[in-house]
Amino acid sequence: MKKIVLLVLAFVATYSVQAQIETPAPSPAAKVWQTVGLTDVTLEYSRPSMRGRTVFGDLVPYDMLWRTGANARTKITFSTDVMVDGQALKAGTYAIFTKPGASSWEVFFYTDSQGGGTPAEWDESKVAAKTTVEVNKMEMPIETFTMTFDDLTSNSAVLGILWETSYVGVKFDVPTDAMVMKDIEKTMAGPDAGDYYAAAVYYYSEGKDIAKAKAWMDMAMAMTAKPAFWQLRQQSLIYAKAGDKKGAIEAAKKSLAGAEAAGNADYIKMNKDSLKEWGAK
Repeated sequence: MKKIVLLVLAFVATYSVQAQIETPAPSPAAKVWQTVGLTDVTLEYSRPSMRGRTVFGDLVPYDMLWRTGANARTKITFSTDVMVDGQALKAGTYAIFTKPGASSWEVFFYTDSQGGGTPAEWDESKVAAKTTVEVNKMEMPIETFTMTFDDLTSNSAVLGILWETSYVGVKFDVPTDAMVMKDIEKTMAGPDAGDYYAAAVYYYSEGKDIAKAKAWMDMAMAMTAKPAFWQLRQQSLIYAKAGDKKGAIEAAKKSLAGAEAAGNADYIKMNKDSLKEWGAK
């Protein structure tokens, strides 16, 4: 009896030691954070690998609901309301489920983001948005399941899903322009130099009313005791786009002098290139 007890204790001790050994997960977790315009987007998912297996049509069957990754449900979080294929998604967290097909995928944004795998019972009322996207074939295979944020603009991005030789992209739109315009309208009632400057640069970069951008930049510069070389650089670009080459050259020369004093090689080169382009003497 004593020998049996000792053997049991030895087994328990051995198992306890083994249970404390850490080994890498077959499908490691990943977290990706991306700012799109003024919206913060966070993606949390697990990354299985092919390991010699055929993925789509075999490991991941066609036309069947997939968790879009491994382990816990893949989750995406938006800090603002967004749009997917004309459908409004409120700020918050969603699980991403997919139905892969040979030529197209169905993609679902599901309000119940907790748990692992697909729901035991699919609840259509929890589908906040869904869309169908085509499959793009890639020449180079991707060994490990990958999700990305592609084609970034101030107002949109594409959620990329890559594995094996398949790429699908889900475009989503963010309300950047509406947010900025609301902010501009609100602050213009009593703007300071920084407000005028930010509004001018935004109008310039987004191709809006350049005459208004120039007027706002003039206000910003008039309210600034000693404009920085990077501010003068933006002023020169706005003047040039507005057709005021003389004013653009004058601002660029001031920016160049400030950049040289600061030892900023990038701004020195940009100003010299612009002055040459604008025919400065």
